[in-house]
Amino acid sequence: MPLLRLTKAAAVSAVMVAAALAVPLIADGEPLEDGSLPCHPTGAQSRYLVLFTEVTSPEGASHEMTLACGSTVAYYPEIAVGVATSGDPRFAERIGRDRAFSTEAVEAASGRHGRQAAPVTTGGGDDTAVDRSGEQWDMDLIKAGAAHAVSTGSKGVLVGVLDSGIDATHPDLAHAVDPSKSAGCVSGKADQSPQAWAPTTSVHGTHVAGIIAAADDGLGITGVAPGVRLASVKVVDDDGTVRPESVVCGLMWAAANGMAVANNSYFVDPWPLTCDRGEEHVVFEAVRRAADHATSRGVLTVAAASNEERDLASPSGQTAGPGGQWRTLDSSCRVLPAGLRGVVAVSAVGPDRVKAGYSAYGLGVIDVTAPGGEQSSGRCVLSTVPGGYAQVCGTSMAAPHVSGVAALLASTHPGASPQQLMRLLTSQATSIACPTDYDLDGTGGQDAYCSGYAPFNSFYGHGMVDALAAVTP
Repeated sequence: MPLLRLTKAAAVSAVMVAAALAVPLIADGEPLEDGSLPCHPTGAQSRYLVLFTEVTSPEGASHEMTLACGSTVAYYPEIAVGVATSGDPRFAERIGRDRAFSTEAVEAASGRHGRQAAPVTTGGGDDTAVDRSGEQWDMDLIKAGAAHAVSTGSKGVLVGVLDSGIDATHPDLAHAVDPSKSAGCVSGKADQSPQAWAPTTSVHGTHVAGIIAAADDGLGITGVAPGVRLASVKVVDDDGTVRPESVVCGLMWAAANGMAVANNSYFVDPWPLTCDRGEEHVVFEAVRRAADHATSRGVLTVAAASNEERDLASPSGQTAGPGGQWRTLDSSCRVLPAGLRGVVAVSAVGPDRVKAGYSAYGLGVIDVTAPGGEQSSGRCVLSTVPGGYAQVCGTSMAAPHVSGVAALLASTHPGASPQQLMRLLTSQATSIACPTDYDLDGTGGQDAYCSGYAPFNSFYGHGMVDALAAVTP
């Protein structure tokens, strides 16, 4: 697709933004314009997510962040969300703790960096000259092979992989990655330089990308929709942390660059479940605004339900926060972005079509299910990693199967809205009834309770996605 061209009004706006970003920081000890205490940088810079009212202009937002002893990194006027850095620990207090939040500051206070564990890999191999499609039980489960006899997807469909970066040199992915639509968002501001969106310490994004669109060339593996294009949108940093400002940037980039589908195989840090209250409201609201904006611009957002093994429909009890404080979970607490309205939430099943033990679930939360593998049986999902292939288990692997099927639907139904694509995904899914016995460890007790009925339940939502149905007019 052609690059978006700035209109005259947009060009003027860009000049105004540039002027606003040029406002210098107030020097240490210099009185502030509003008469409040002077800035006292400690030397340790933290990045903040900041909420504004919807009428706030770029220059107004930048001015306010400067007065609070911060420096503007990015401002998204479409959703009135800003990103700033500050070395003054009172930045959030100056802006208002109901409007500013820093994952970095929380992590620094707790001494923890990198909440989300690296993917577990088993088996694998690095021979890209061998056909390994026979090992792809997951593709058989969703009828991908049969679908490819009809269609492999359209080059006009772009899928954003919001993750840890894609190895665009991998033989199975070189045909699919579009550098002109790729960007690094780790800082909260899009950076299109190749090094900003390439993988560094994690294979996760490359693995996810292969599930979606690995080449159908008789070598290596084949993805669900090998005919579509991919955009690498890096939102996972080298510590494995997915900060909310990175996710906001990623979703806004997807919205601005014509992506039909955005895959999100993660939860937003610093909590597995983010509650819409207190300081957590800043994170919840910013990601919600970005996801809603992406939907309004034609992006279907697909997200992993997480590997927390919990019932997302009834969050309760207490959990330790990153700073060691106890948090009480309630109905306002959701996995982001999977728990947001308009986002396709995906659970995971193993080769036996039974919910994987690690997979989160929840009636009214899970929309569909897809193959994610089962670690206890050693049968995970084979896909691409830098330099070769590996098997990985998780809802992170289930989500890209759904994104691939959604990309096939977008190819079959060009111009379909996100709502229409979601309706097709769920209506074409193959129903899976609740298991009569969910005793995974053989102890005689139920490891989780499935509620609902075959067409819609807490384990599988509307059922298993169907690639063949997606390409059938």
